[in-house]
Amino acid sequence: MTLLSPLFLLLGIGAAVPLLIHLLRRRMGTRVEFPAVRYVLRAEQENRRTLRLRNLLLMLVRVAMVVLLSIAAAGPIGRLIGVGHAPAAIAIVIDNTLSSGVVVGGRSVLDRFKSAAAAIVASSGPADHVWLITADGAVASGTAATIRDAIMRLQPTGAAAELFAAVRRASGLARSAGQDARVVIVLTDGQRSSWPAGVASGDVRTVVWSPAMSFPDNHAVLLAEARPMRWTPRGEIAARFQSRDSVTYRVIIGGRTLARGTAAPNEEATIRASPAERGWIGGSVELAPDELAADDSRFFAAWIGAAPAIVPTAGAGEFVRAALDALRASGRIVSGGDIMVGPADEILHLPALITAPGDPVHVGAANRALERLGVPWRFGARRQQAVDATGGSLGRVPIADRYELVSRPGSDADTLAAVGQSPWIVAGPRYLLIGSPLDARASTLPVRANFIPWLAGSIADRLSGDYGTVVAAVPGTTHKRPVGVEQLERPDGTRIVLTDNVVVPSNPGVYFLMSGGRRAGALVVNAPVAESRLDRLTAGELAQVLGGASVVDAPDPSQLEASVFRAASTRSLLPAVLIAILVMLLAEGLLVTVQRSETV
Repeated sequence: MTLLSPLFLLLGIGAAVPLLIHLLRRRMGTRVEFPAVRYVLRAEQENRRTLRLRNLLLMLVRVAMVVLLSIAAAGPIGRLIGVGHAPAAIAIVIDNTLSSGVVVGGRSVLDRFKSAAAAIVASSGPADHVWLITADGAVASGTAATIRDAIMRLQPTGAAAELFAAVRRASGLARSAGQDARVVIVLTDGQRSSWPAGVASGDVRTVVWSPAMSFPDNHAVLLAEARPMRWTPRGEIAARFQSRDSVTYRVIIGGRTLARGTAAPNEEATIRASPAERGWIGGSVELAPDELAADDSRFFAAWIGAAPAIVPTAGAGEFVRAALDALRASGRIVSGGDIMVGPADEILHLPALITAPGDPVHVGAANRALERLGVPWRFGARRQQAVDATGGSLGRVPIADRYELVSRPGSDADTLAAVGQSPWIVAGPRYLLIGSPLDARASTLPVRANFIPWLAGSIADRLSGDYGTVVAAVPGTTHKRPVGVEQLERPDGTRIVLTDNVVVPSNPGVYFLMSGGRRAGALVVNAPVAESRLDRLTAGELAQVLGGASVVDAPDPSQLEASVFRAASTRSLLPAVLIAILVMLLAEGLLVTVQRSETV
């Protein structure tokens, strides 16, 4: 039995009152001998045992009434023999993260969870409230049939685990139902990376089923990345694998096998390639399937095309010319007039890398050129002061001379570097604009060690070939819609219209970003790498993480069901206590009536 308000037991002190009255009555009055009452005394002596027993019973009945009243005030709950469970609030949390798809003994862990959860739902009664909460926080409620159907539809998800939030939500749902019996059931494989910290359910009982089993050794693709993002047309694919021994892999681009190889465990492999495909292309690095097949492939995307043709203007400066010569010698660019690099007043067409003019006299001509080119920015006030710009791969760049970049309507652009809240380098469709000239007197950018890689990357990623970028994402997350992107093309070729935010699809793969009906980059969706690590928490560690929960690690889920409904079988004992008090009152009345009738 459990008491909801145990402090009311202090009322039980009142049980001493009948006992004191009984003891004091034995000392009341003065003893006087009358010869006429000797016959009454003789009768009393003959019935003394009966009177003592009756008085003792009366005292015990009154003491019991006071004790029972204090117990009733304390709100007793407990299990009653021979009755089913009381109406209960049951919230079932199923860990359907990627690792739950591992096959052990010919059956996946998630299938075991689904069977156990369905059995619990089948054992619930019509007065029970039942919910299903999955690892991504989604909630299903309704009739037992509705919940059972939702359980059977579950599949492993590549989304990042939010099991703590799922347990907290389950506790809140169970608490909100207003039932005396509240239970949160957590079905989890106990993957250590999914439970990095603790969570408590408060006054809601938590029962965990994490069946004891030995997980197999798992191999997985941990990295698949195109380097650089744009190939002209040569490029590299970087890959890394989790395994105990060497693994054999294959690289697929555009639906065909590009390369095969063998890699050592946990070492990065580099695959150089010059494929025939052109434009935005998706690919993957794959291993032979094992017991956890979902992490045996990983996706990447790249743009493949000819090397960009670059022409510097007369005022581009010596640092820009030297950097372009180095890129031309390495085959990253070729000479030509496709992409221009130089001050705004010398740019004739887009695409172009545009800088501020070196001479302030040319600012007016530079702004007129920006207007003619359709670039929605203008050079504003000149600032000659020592400040730092920060952004992306550039890090911190000291600046001594810059112009404020003033936006115009339609300036939907990416800010690549900024001075505080003021943009310094911005990029939009077919242009990249810098608020300073590429001169060592204006900033340290052209003399930094990473200037040539940054320039090559900016030309390749922002100006050459088809405009666009690659966004790496985890299923279920939300990302800001890239500039100019209107639709998302699924792997099956169908398209969906995008709003301001992009909700990342739940299935891994390459989803192309569409602008004006053309591919403008890719959304590459892969599951979290942590899901490939199958090391588990022990039953004791799980109990500690979940705030003292009852952990059932037996392979047989019947023990889980027994534990759940043993917790849910408690109900209020107040009616039984009140009935007992009523019986005590009747017994007292009967004893008092008999005693008075015999006295008369």
